[in-house]
Amino acid sequence: EVQLVESGGGLVQSGGSLRLSCAASGFIFGSYDMSWVRQAPGKGPEWVSGINSDGGSTYYADSVKDRFTISRDNAKNTLYLQMTSAKSEDTAVYSCVVVNRASHPTRYIYRGQGTQVTVSS
Repeated sequence: EVQLVESGGGLVQSGGSLRLSCAASGFIFGSYDMSWVRQAPGKGPEWVSGINSDGGSTYYADSVKDRFTISRDNAKNTLYLQMTSAKSEDTAVYSCVVVNRASHPTRYIYRGQGTQVTVSS
């Protein structure tokens, strides 16, 4: 059974930092491109960032470029998202996703339940 379990969300002040993690199991993690997507209340899902299977290439939405960093540890089957310079518009549920390609994926293969991030001003 595929499992993607996010953690690390919470309340952060504007300008602050937070590190999200996603523990993966039930599939060969190191064989798949991964992404983080977020969904704010009343809005559709927004792709945030992606990383290829070996971690050598990373991609970001313009809204988070230069503020967020995606990474992965294939030995630990874990995906990360380091958030810095947080803004109120970053408030959303963040989910890790197994995708068909790292940059602007067109198919979400598996998606976790997500972790809530709230940025207070």
